[in-house]
Amino acid sequence: MLSGTSALLSAVTALERESGQAVLATVVKVEGSAYRRPGARMLIPLYGGTVGTISGGCLESEVAKKAWWLTDGGEAVIRRYSTATQDDDDDQDAALTFGLGCNGTVHVLLERHSPEKPLPILDLLRQVRESGQAGAVATVIASYRNARVRVGDRLSLHPSLADSSRLIDPALDAQIRTDLAETLAQTRSSLHTYRDERGEIEVFCEYLAPQRRLVIFGAGHDAQPLSHMAKLLDWHVTVVDGRAHFARAERFPDADLVLQADARPPYELGHLTDGAMVAIMSHSYSQDRHWLGGVLQGNPAYIGQLGPRDRTERLLAEIRQQTTQLPALERLHYPIGLDIGGDTPESVATAILAEMTAALNQRNGGMLKHRQAAIHAPTPLDCSNIEPATRLSASSPPDCIEATG
Repeated sequence: MLSGTSALLSAVTALERESGQAVLATVVKVEGSAYRRPGARMLIPLYGGTVGTISGGCLESEVAKKAWWLTDGGEAVIRRYSTATQDDDDDQDAALTFGLGCNGTVHVLLERHSPEKPLPILDLLRQVRESGQAGAVATVIASYRNARVRVGDRLSLHPSLADSSRLIDPALDAQIRTDLAETLAQTRSSLHTYRDERGEIEVFCEYLAPQRRLVIFGAGHDAQPLSHMAKLLDWHVTVVDGRAHFARAERFPDADLVLQADARPPYELGHLTDGAMVAIMSHSYSQDRHWLGGVLQGNPAYIGQLGPRDRTERLLAEIRQQTTQLPALERLHYPIGLDIGGDTPESVATAILAEMTAALNQRNGGMLKHRQAAIHAPTPLDCSNIEPATRLSASSPPDCIEATG
């Protein structure tokens, strides 16, 4: 079972074996409300169904139907789709309006992919996935007439790729490289507008995150739906247990790795858990003490301990008798999961993944009906200027933050 980027890359590999062609649709800008954010992708093969989504289901059919003739000339194109109501749309000639009442506009980049002219972005996505290292890519999404850069031109930044890509304008090239480095440092995508004496160029600087990793300590019945649901999120899943009759691959067909490991000192799985989401749920007091003690001394992104609060506090008290150096203690969540009231293995898995996702996005997991702010974080829009030789301003005017919701 594959989803997300894994499904898209698998489809690309299948196309390459068959010398097939496709159109890649990428959301590069959102104004107002939209279901998917910039960076969402959908592959549209010449034959067969689409892979991936760029909306909640309202745009995919229209995009797939017209993607091939829109890119018939071989050049990348931007297509705008409005989800405003028909009566409220004042620019129907510029954006195809669906009348959904969501009051958003989605800008979609369409590009041809073929054996003769493969898209470098697909290779970059593959490099990020295989290496486990983040990357960044800058894509020109708008330019003035007769500009030296065109829609679809790109610069990439990744440790595994040679520094070979160039835009035609050296000054623009240098500034975009600076902004790409900032994209990697801040781990988030952003929009940038550059100006010279002839006009403006808009660039989408996209952060390409490595695949999220989940390590589950404990291979009991409640770990099975957690493994399955995490794969629906396109996470890399490792299941670990000290008991051979539990740690069996056939019990976890969706997991990437099922490992039987000795649940006695020393703890030797830091290479798996550092940077990962960790759920400790072996239902064995001695195993939980070993796994929790080891993980707390590492650098995971999140730790969740299953079981009552007083049980975990007893575990912590015993772990502190062995060492007081627990650098990951602030990332420990116990009891694990959001309070949704369920008690089946499936509902427990739902609560765990919901809390992990909230922690990753720095949210507290409350009901959206009580949220006063926009649902989605805004995509920053940097309106700094650039001339052929120097950047005019390093600051962004207050009105250059794109409001998204």
